[in-house]
Amino acid sequence: MAIPEPNHTGTVDFNGWSTWYRITGEPGRTPLVVLHGGPGAGHNYTLSIAGIAQQGRAVVHYDQLGTGLSTHLPDKGADFWTVQLFLDELDALLKQLGIADAYHILGQSWGGMLAAEHAVRRPPGLRGLVIANSPASMELWLSAASELRDALPREVQATLLAHEAAGTTDHPDYRAAEQVFNERHVCRLVPNPPEIQATWDNIAADPTVYHTMNGPNEFHVVGTLKTWSVIDRLHLIDVPTLLVSGRYDEATPETLRPFADRIPDVRWHLFEHSSHMPHVEEEELYLRVVGSFLDSTD
Repeated sequence: MAIPEPNHTGTVDFNGWSTWYRITGEPGRTPLVVLHGGPGAGHNYTLSIAGIAQQGRAVVHYDQLGTGLSTHLPDKGADFWTVQLFLDELDALLKQLGIADAYHILGQSWGGMLAAEHAVRRPPGLRGLVIANSPASMELWLSAASELRDALPREVQATLLAHEAAGTTDHPDYRAAEQVFNERHVCRLVPNPPEIQATWDNIAADPTVYHTMNGPNEFHVVGTLKTWSVIDRLHLIDVPTLLVSGRYDEATPETLRPFADRIPDVRWHLFEHSSHMPHVEEEELYLRVVGSFLDSTD
């Protein structure tokens, strides 16, 4: 399915900086706001979700601060890039777009972590929540990454270990070994669609947010999110929630299990032919599943 053209793009003010957004579709049913992953990945790779607009609701994408078309702040340190910063930015976006009274949230990967943090605060306008391909804690995420890495071909593991020991993780051979993991557990469409490549380009052009909050790659979370967890607050989420994951996802079932166990009104869809990006790997089915869930919460 082709990515729909936006009906409107613009920026909203956030503490004197700019948050860029695009809206696909016309006002009608409760709008859907999409939170991208990374952190620092940008909205591009989630653009297929704009297809939800064909079901009669507006879909809002935006680039989080430090990413893509929003203000970049490469000189800000670890004390600046916090979960609270991005919660405040989301609140500012909802208010200035005039949708804070009624909206749905879909968060993918880090975006789902942020969405959970938003939902446990019980904002009065939140009507439905989709947590897609997201861990409930970074401890669970790292454990899953270690297990998946151990299942890679031995020569790939050896390459990763050798370059990590030598401090040469920017070497082409290391990048090629990473790609083996990515093609198994991040996106199984090879070559990646252009919108996904645009996201990798976003991170390469300005890795400030990703490196500060996550770390150098998916295996080594050494940034400010290293000890993050929302598990002990999940019972506070009081809206219908859909969990999304892929059969080959780097967000393994164990990483999502606390969401399923602790959110009171929850359902879970596993996409059998997908890894971390079922919104592109099984796009048509994804739009039907998410669209049906949103319909049920309106």
